[in-house]
Amino acid sequence: MFRTLCHLAAPIIAFAFSPVAHADESTHRIEVGTKKLPMEGESILFDGHEAFVIAPETAAKGKPWVWYAPTLPRLPGSAENWLFERFLKAGVAIAGVDVGESYGSPEGRKIFEEFRVYLVSERGFAEKPCLLARSRGGLMLYSWATEHPEKVAGVAGIYPVCNIASYPGVAKAAGAYGLSPEALEAELAKHNPIDRLEPLAKAKVPILHLHGDKDRTVPLEANSGELAKRYRALGGPIELEVVKEGGHDMWKGWFQSEKMAAFVIERAKAGVGEE
Repeated sequence: MFRTLCHLAAPIIAFAFSPVAHADESTHRIEVGTKKLPMEGESILFDGHEAFVIAPETAAKGKPWVWYAPTLPRLPGSAENWLFERFLKAGVAIAGVDVGESYGSPEGRKIFEEFRVYLVSERGFAEKPCLLARSRGGLMLYSWATEHPEKVAGVAGIYPVCNIASYPGVAKAAGAYGLSPEALEAELAKHNPIDRLEPLAKAKVPILHLHGDKDRTVPLEANSGELAKRYRALGGPIELEVVKEGGHDMWKGWFQSEKMAAFVIERAKAGVGEE
């Protein structure tokens, strides 16, 4: 049975600030965005992609941060406020960029890396964020992370998608890759997170997933379960917390996990050398 948790949702407020960089200061086009955020934050356009930064009043040493995905028109939402408030209290920022329904495609990964470089080089953020993947954000963040393990402090997942074949399925994902379903199927191992874990395992990147055993949208065994099995076999550190009777839903326990909050804060600060 699920635990009963008390939650007072913060009001949804969107703030748009002045552009964070001028054209002559950046190789990227940075403009004021229109993205609505669940709490006070900065909405920007990064090369035409909606993006956001939610910064603490006082940043912890080295400006640690959490990279959230998927950043989509309604995400992050107020469900994340409980976690975000704890990150901010610890001096940890949150950021994300909208790459659409990329399903971890090379184009999406390219934009992700450019956004990270911008935050690090022009905003002074830590070199290594902790990743926070919700649902299909897992495909986006893991697909980037497996190519940049040295830039990852940790990975946290709330029922994350780790296997393209499971969700959204090769046929649906193929368009985002600019391939036919047959062509993507033939080279799936070059893109699928569960097949590309070795670099993260070699770098000993810590992982924590929360996943329900009754998730019909992103089945446990084909996603977090399979990733955990393979990551452990490669020598990687991972904890998988299986929620009994848990589905792919808005149960508050997914978003009000003390374990998740502590893990993300610790790993984000580890990204700037604060083990």
